Amino acid sequence: MIPRYARPPMAEIWSAETRYRLWLEIELLALEAMAEVGLVPASAAEALRRWWQGGPAIDVAAIDAIEAEVRHDVIAFLTWVERQAGPEARFLHQGLTSSDVLDTAFAVQLTRAADLLLEDLDGLLGALRRRAEEHRLTPMVGRSHGVHAEPITFGLKLAGHFAEFARARRRLMAARAEVATCKLSGAVGTFAHLPPEVEARVAAALGLRPEPIATQVVPRDRHAMFFATLAVVAASVERLATEIRHLQRTEVLEVEEPFAHGQKGSSAMPHKRNPVLAENLTGLARLVRSAVVPALENVALWHERDISHSSVERGIAPDATVHLDFALVRLKAVVEGLVVHPHRMAANLERLGGLVHSQRVLLALTRAGMSREAAYALVQRHAMAVWAAEGRRHLKELMAADPEVTARLPEAELARLFDLAPHLQHVDGLMARAFAEA
Repeated sequence: MIPRYARPPMAEIWSAETRYRLWLEIELLALEAMAEVGLVPASAAEALRRWWQGGPAIDVAAIDAIEAEVRHDVIAFLTWVERQAGPEARFLHQGLTSSDVLDTAFAVQLTRAADLLLEDLDGLLGALRRRAEEHRLTPMVGRSHGVHAEPITFGLKLAGHFAEFARARRRLMAARAEVATCKLSGAVGTFAHLPPEVEARVAAALGLRPEPIATQVVPRDRHAMFFATLAVVAASVERLATEIRHLQRTEVLEVEEPFAHGQKGSSAMPHKRNPVLAENLTGLARLVRSAVVPALENVALWHERDISHSSVERGIAPDATVHLDFALVRLKAVVEGLVVHPHRMAANLERLGGLVHSQRVLLALTRAGMSREAAYALVQRHAMAVWAAEGRRHLKELMAADPEVTARLPEAELARLFDLAPHLQHVDGLMARAFAEA
């Protein structure tokens, strides 16, 4: 977890103190549930809860020192608790195994992380919708293969990204549900030393569900799905960031990411205004996606459990969630501060002398009786002439001078074929569909 990209709320979820507090809360909830079913003295559960409510500080260094000796994190933690809380602590961990505590705490951490990411997505969705509405009818050229295609609007482009992140939110909700699963069923998941009622009560208290059939661990297909979902969200972040980077190229310059007063773009060239935020987002997306293969490889553990997944999750869980949290918040700020240049969009739209309307001319000629093959060849011939002239000639003028065209298309009708209006007529409906995704 790199501090540079760690926002405090997300970083706190993965701190050692938070982890130990979760472990103790799980142990206490299990102890209280065992007391309710008569497995341990109620006085022990009450005494330990009073001790904990007294506000003892978690001494991470002391626990780490014990672990250096015993080489087992949960035993080190329980040893520290017993030294602090007294003899009643001997009733903790009755019938449990380490993974009962670890996996249940991990579920809480992942669901808390998911909740923060959902908040981030809500903020980004709001920013995208506001900017899309602002530029609902700001025309620009659509590009395929990086080459001018036909007119669109900048609002429609942003609405498409809105719809994608709305889908991301639904996927993340589903992924959260996948990992909101705990187990307190003992060494191999058979409840040999405590009844399922204990697990059910702890799960309810933590807002989790019991794993239907656990081994010594919660099966890792759930976690693989979670990290795969984060990777898809990160891919959507990169798609929008890449679009901004392309649109900020000097030759295009239709949008620019915000550039703060006093900001410097280059140590050597004072004129530079680089898309560094969008480039940073591209890099962060790569880091998030790097968690997917290790998470998938964690699924195939030996028999009822091995420990190969543990070291992986200690790394990918904080890293992937921290980096995605930072990326989503940064992307929201980029969208909110995006500098849009409608005049550049208009200039680029006309840069190729009306070629963006070639399909409308083609269709009009076919409707006027010309075969599609002949119409395509005719329009393409004139289009290539405009292309070769780099837009210094206009397709409408060449078409108006061609007798094959004028014999079929009156001057007024030909002129209408170069109107933007037909390309914009369904923008409202399309954007309504996009916003319905939320």
